[in-house]
Amino acid sequence: MAKLHNMTDSICKIALDLPLYSLFDYLAPLDCSQLLPGIRVLVPFGRLQKVGVLIELVSASNFPTHKLKRVLEVLDQQPLLTTLDLQLLAWASRYYHYPLGSVIAVAFPALLRRDSKAKVNLPSQAMAYYALTDEGKAIALESLRRAPLQRELVEQCLNYKQPIPLNELKRWHKHWRAPLTQLLNKGFIAEVAISSAQSLPMSVSKQAPLQCNAEQQVAITAVSEQIGTFNVFLLEGVTGSGKTEVYMQIIDAVLARGLQVLVLVPEITLTPQLEARFRQRFSVEIVLSHSKLTDKQRYHAWLTMQQGSCQFLLGTRSALFTPLISPGIIIIDEEHDASFKQQDGFRFSARDVAVVRAKLLHIPILLGSATPSLESIHNVNVGRYQRLHLSRRAGHAIPPVFQVLDIRNKKLSEGLSEPLLVEIAETLAKKQQVLVFLNRRGFAPTLICHGCGWVARCSACDANLVIHRHDRVLRCHHCGQESRLLSQCPACHAPGSLTPLGLGTERVEHSLQALFPTKHVVRVDRDAIARKGHLEDVLDKINQGAVDIILGTQMLAKGHHFPNVTLVALLDIDSGLFSVDFHAEEKLAQLIVQVAGRAGREDKPGKVILQTRRPDHPLLMGLIQAGYPSFTASALAQRQMAHLPPFSFQALFRAQAEVNEVAKDFLTDVVNLAKGLTQQEVDLLGPVSAPMIRRAGVYRYQLLLQSNSRQALQRVLTMLVPKIEQLKLSKKVRWSLDVDPIDLY
Repeated sequence: MAKLHNMTDSICKIALDLPLYSLFDYLAPLDCSQLLPGIRVLVPFGRLQKVGVLIELVSASNFPTHKLKRVLEVLDQQPLLTTLDLQLLAWASRYYHYPLGSVIAVAFPALLRRDSKAKVNLPSQAMAYYALTDEGKAIALESLRRAPLQRELVEQCLNYKQPIPLNELKRWHKHWRAPLTQLLNKGFIAEVAISSAQSLPMSVSKQAPLQCNAEQQVAITAVSEQIGTFNVFLLEGVTGSGKTEVYMQIIDAVLARGLQVLVLVPEITLTPQLEARFRQRFSVEIVLSHSKLTDKQRYHAWLTMQQGSCQFLLGTRSALFTPLISPGIIIIDEEHDASFKQQDGFRFSARDVAVVRAKLLHIPILLGSATPSLESIHNVNVGRYQRLHLSRRAGHAIPPVFQVLDIRNKKLSEGLSEPLLVEIAETLAKKQQVLVFLNRRGFAPTLICHGCGWVARCSACDANLVIHRHDRVLRCHHCGQESRLLSQCPACHAPGSLTPLGLGTERVEHSLQALFPTKHVVRVDRDAIARKGHLEDVLDKINQGAVDIILGTQMLAKGHHFPNVTLVALLDIDSGLFSVDFHAEEKLAQLIVQVAGRAGREDKPGKVILQTRRPDHPLLMGLIQAGYPSFTASALAQRQMAHLPPFSFQALFRAQAEVNEVAKDFLTDVVNLAKGLTQQEVDLLGPVSAPMIRRAGVYRYQLLLQSNSRQALQRVLTMLVPKIEQLKLSKKVRWSLDVDPIDLY
């Protein structure tokens, strides 16, 4: 080990976004007087220059110092990541066994991780705040009757009750500039300087909170009293029980202390509705962070929270890592949702990492759901989490009535039974809305030849091509491969023999439009709402009553509030009853309860119809007769008897290669390595082929590690992962490790 005799040649341990588990040693720059962990630096790497993050300064290196390259440039004057931020990222790197540099890259917005020229200065407009002057506060609104936009802007400022940021003015009206300029010139409004280090004035709600019932008030008080201390709360509330109102009253208590709020939702589709409610309620700037925003928008959101010029961040999974200068609370809405688990690259669970982050920050974390995950319920049962229960719907709404519709031997019209069509017609006659749920996109999942039995298959996957009639293509939903929609069978060339087989949302949409020609049918799935802003338009039309029948996939199951929907129909739930994955029944139960929760959310009674060929299935019977809590108790008992999570702990190795046996042989080598490390504390299950062995042109295998001890499993993984890199076949496969997998596919 080479040691240094000159402190100006300190060694910088730098994390780079590379698929390597080590930090990289560089000499400190000669012209820098201070280096602190958490700053970005520009370093040479081979023939390239890369942006990295300083983790620590040391006085010695394992490499000869004369071979070390020097840091080219220090990009930040102050650390972007605090010591606690770095601790969290280091923990996540260790727990999920993923390179620290790549974990940090996930925590940074794209502009900071790939652009060395991205300087950490807020855009000037982000620092612009406006407030009424004393003259403006005293003005008679009637005197502005001939300048309606000026009058509206004055009212906005009066309602906001504190300096209003420019971004809020831009959201208020597309023609915001002229009335603002005119009021500035008149002296009714003035720009207020608020430095990034200065906390915003105490927030006050724009709207008065709703009257809460006793259960809601217990939840609000329990969490509010724990501000400033770590505690995990599970808010289990039936659909429509007013969880959002509980969130908002707790958030108000946090904002009133000048602290920051981080709210995570599983899907972008939930953001517009929740954002609108938060903006109506709170007079602070709210910034968003999700994948549909531009790089500049996400950069701005990250920086305003990091520098303390904003108090409220609403985002999806990756927003979890946004630095907070004065953290107050983390809220995870729909905590059970699988979207909180990253399924490629850095495979982290945002919910689980959020709990660790709250513990490091000494703040409360609130997990909310109508259908909590079995893991969270288990944590309540063993005393790790505190349960808060909302057992009844808010206001005068009552739980919907369930009806199981046996469709065995029944004639179906594109998946719609006659009794269901009658119910739909009766609901529409009452001027009420219908929601039809089918978790399968496209026109039909299979194109088959009625003459010879030929089926349209993906050439790269062990899967059928899905018909998308509107686009006139056959599309693989696994690898994205497309081909034109055929008019003649390529095998027997029989004319008119090709027939769609099975149901997709596009096919059901055509059928509903034909059956109810005077009614407005709207389809909500990833194909139909791909255009930016289209989802918001559709949700507005639904809530305005301009839509009669809403048809869609699981995008409709999550948190949406449709006051006039009184009938919900689930067309095909049987596929979820029979699966090789032990998570399937839990996911199906959650899906049924969540979709059913869209019915009867106001004062109109709701009804839920489940079409099935297994009306006597125990899961359906238990769920309908005894509810979700009864299902979870039974499911946890079964998991315990089978030694499955949460009573055991799993890690899944996946490997894929273009040659069938290579991926399997690689995992066999991993098994042989692991056998010498486990001391019989960890079971090795596999290697076996994935349920879909061939996908996107490669063959896939998997190896499951399971243990009754989380510590034992982690100990084995810590020793095993570095050894895997040394295997000969590791260069011929793509492999990954998924700790706490939620899908065994």
